[in-house]
Amino acid sequence: MKLHKNLFLSLVAFVSLLAGGFIASTTAEAASTNIPTTKVKYKSVYKTAKKNLGKPYVYGATGPSAFDCSGFTSYIYKKTAKVQIPRTAAAQYQAGKKVAYDKMKKGDLVFFGYSAYSIYHVGMYIGNGQMIDAQNNGVVKEQILAPWWNYYGSARVANLK
Repeated sequence: MKLHKNLFLSLVAFVSLLAGGFIASTTAEAASTNIPTTKVKYKSVYKTAKKNLGKPYVYGATGPSAFDCSGFTSYIYKKTAKVQIPRTAAAQYQAGKKVAYDKMKKGDLVFFGYSAYSIYHVGMYIGNGQMIDAQNNGVVKEQILAPWWNYYGSARVANLK
């Protein structure tokens, strides 16, 4: 009888965790539609990103002398557009308004991973299938659909002019 009670309590806890995760992800998706509108133009954000080309990659770095991928995207948005976005790539994906690949605008963020819960990289879309991102070779301009990345999705974190 005690085993059945423990099994039942474990099942209840498991279902509660699942429901909590569903509610949290639903809340995050609902909140993601409330992205800020800024008077800053994409050209300004791009100029800041471009100024940092060639700077080194350092895990956990948020600039201005070195960056990791999400440190780079959060830095350029905070510095240029005064928009605060979350620190990690996964959190940035959850915070943004999801946009289809063919509906991306310059300045949108592009994410790489195998699911919404395994996002491991982020870059900023600059047009023509390219992004600027901080990766092992430092801050570079490269193709989004490169064979070494697993493109997962795109999100808008601010409405740029």
